[in-house]
Amino acid sequence: MSTALDPSAISQAIDRLAEQIFQAAAGTQVDLVGIRSRGDEVAERVYDLLKARGAQVRLGVLDISLYRDDYEHLSSNPTLQSSEIDFPVDGSHVVLVDDVIFTGRTIRAALDALFDYGRPAKVDLAVLIDRGHREIPVEPRFVGETLSTERKDRIDVSLQKTDGKDLVEIITQ
Repeated sequence: MSTALDPSAISQAIDRLAEQIFQAAAGTQVDLVGIRSRGDEVAERVYDLLKARGAQVRLGVLDISLYRDDYEHLSSNPTLQSSEIDFPVDGSHVVLVDDVIFTGRTIRAALDALFDYGRPAKVDLAVLIDRGHREIPVEPRFVGETLSTERKDRIDVSLQKTDGKDLVEIITQ
């Protein structure tokens, strides 16, 4: 196990995400939708930075538990939680936010779940960490940090609100 990102590096990666989204939005409305369970915390932190810059931004949370296709690969049974999207998705510019992108399957599930809320005009993807190894042709537009990993490695993300600390570790198999 090795530390990939300490609290300072996580903060810098979230700042990068906020800056990238702010520049791309260029004064237009953006709807951040964080994917439970740590993408929502990343989205909340990006949201706070964007609001501080005066951006037009709304925040929602998406639970994708019922949309996953990889239950047998999960280490535990997912807990169903609520989604909280209290703005119209139809015609909006949604930025899906997650903590790590790996195979792309989580994002596929998130897109399925999001489209049950309506048809956005545009969907972008923002991730705290891109670790590569896609199985589905999905690429984030906004990336906080890119980590070089082996396919068998595991990335453990701990975030302050969810886990009581900010830390990203690579666990080699």
